[in-house]
Amino acid sequence: MLTATVEFLHGTFRADPDGTAHTGRLSHGEWPPAPSRLFDALVAADGTGERCRHTDGSELGVLETAPCPSIEASVQAHHQQLNDRFVVLQRGGSVTKQQQEYVARTAALVRPGVRVSPRVSTVLYRWPIEIDDGKLRALQVRAARIGYLGCADSPVRVRIERLSDTAASGAEVFEPDEAGDVAIGVPAPGRVQMLDAAFAAWTEHGTSVGRSQYPALATKTTYRSPSVKEGTAAHGRVVAALILRPAVSGRRVAAVAATFKAAVLRRFQDHHGEEPPGVLHGHGFEKTGYHLARYLSLPDVGHAHARGRIHAVALWLPPECDETIGTAVREAVHSIRRLGGQGVDVSAEAWDGQRRPLAARPGRWTRPSRRWVTVFPAIHERHVPLTLDEIGRWCRHAGLPQPVSFRSSRSPLLKGSASLAPTEVHRPGKPRRPYSHVELQFDEPVAGPVVIGSGRQRGFGLCLPVGDRSTLPTPSKERG
Repeated sequence: MLTATVEFLHGTFRADPDGTAHTGRLSHGEWPPAPSRLFDALVAADGTGERCRHTDGSELGVLETAPCPSIEASVQAHHQQLNDRFVVLQRGGSVTKQQQEYVARTAALVRPGVRVSPRVSTVLYRWPIEIDDGKLRALQVRAARIGYLGCADSPVRVRIERLSDTAASGAEVFEPDEAGDVAIGVPAPGRVQMLDAAFAAWTEHGTSVGRSQYPALATKTTYRSPSVKEGTAAHGRVVAALILRPAVSGRRVAAVAATFKAAVLRRFQDHHGEEPPGVLHGHGFEKTGYHLARYLSLPDVGHAHARGRIHAVALWLPPECDETIGTAVREAVHSIRRLGGQGVDVSAEAWDGQRRPLAARPGRWTRPSRRWVTVFPAIHERHVPLTLDEIGRWCRHAGLPQPVSFRSSRSPLLKGSASLAPTEVHRPGKPRRPYSHVELQFDEPVAGPVVIGSGRQRGFGLCLPVGDRSTLPTPSKERG
C-alpha cells in the first residue's frame, strides 16, 4: 500500500478548484485536496524528460495509471472567502493611472479566492498498489522537494512511504465510488504528456496560456463522503445545504422551497452563463419515469422540544444526474447569501460540517431505517383511497422499495410537524389533491432522504427516520 502524507504547516489550504476564483464568485474552496493536485506537484518537483535532475520520471507513470486513492481528510473545514485586494504593477511606458499609496504606480485587482481551514491539518492518500524500492525512492525525492500545495501561502511537508492499507479507527475517509456524492480530481493516463504540452505553450506564449485551455486536465471521479454510507448514494444525493437565519415557520414550507429554487436557478445562470439543466426546473422532458431535483426544507422536528421551524434547506439530485452538473449546482447553491420572496427574507450560510443546527446535518435525514415518518404532509398522486398498493406506487415513483405496512393521518405524526391548511400546500392555478401524513415501514433499512408523493420536488412528503413506534403520537385515523 503506497501512502502519501501531506501536512499543511500553516493549517490552511488555498487553491482554485475549477478556475473560477478570479471571478470573485467562488464561495467554497477545494477540500479535500485533489489527488491530481498532489500529482501535479510531484511532476513540478523534478520536471519530466530532459528536465529531470534527480529522477528519471518513470515513477510518475506508476501514479498516473494507478487506481484512484482513498483520501483520509477531516470533513469539518471552514471555508473563508478572502477580500479582494490591489497590487502594484511595474511596467514600462507612461503612467496612465495612479495608486494612492504608491504615487505614479498602477495597480491591478487580485481576487485570492477561498482559504480552507480544516479541523485536522494532515491528509493521507492511499493507493492500493505495490511499488519497487527504486520508484519509491524516486517518489520520495520528489515529495521532499514540494514546498507548497495549491497557492504559495499553503506550505506543506509531504512524505511518501509504504504503510498499512487500513485507516485508523474513527478516521474520516473519502472512498472512490461510482455512486458517490462528490467529484474530486484524479490523475489519468496521459496527464504527464498534457502537462508537458501546457508547459511548452506557457514557456513560449507566457501568461496568455492558462489551464482552462487544457480541459483534458480536468479529470474527475466520484468519491463517497465519510458521512454517506456505502451503497446509499445510489438513491441520489444531497449536493448542498444552506443554514437559514433566522429559522422560518414550518408553515412556510411552500414559500421557502419556491424562493430556494428561484435562487438556485438564478445563481446557476449567473455563474455559468447558460440555461440551467432541465433536472433543476423540470422543463423539456417528454417521457415519463424521470426524476427531478428536490428542494427540501429541513425543520426541527421529532423530539420533545421541537418547534417545527425550518432551520436549513438542501438540494437533492437524482442518481442519474451527471456529476459535472452536481459540481456546478453545488457551487451555485453555496454562493447564495440570502433567500427572499413570497414573504421569506432570511440570510443563508453554506453548511460545511457544523454540529448545529441539528436539522442541517445530513445524517439526520439519510440514516438508514426501516421506519420513516413524514415531517411535511405527502400530496396524493391520485384521487383514490390510500392502500398499501397505492403507497407502494408512491415509493416506486420516488425510487424506494415497496413498504410492508403504513398508516396515514390528516394530523401530524411527529412532534413539531405543522398541520398545514390547503392554501399552504397547493399552488395557485394547480390541481388540488388530498394530502396526508404517513408512516412507512420497510422490510429492510432504507437510506434517505426519503421523500414521497406528488409534491416531492417542493419538499412535501419529506420523511424522518424514527425508531420505536411507541415514541409517536397516536394518529386520529389509521389505515393500511
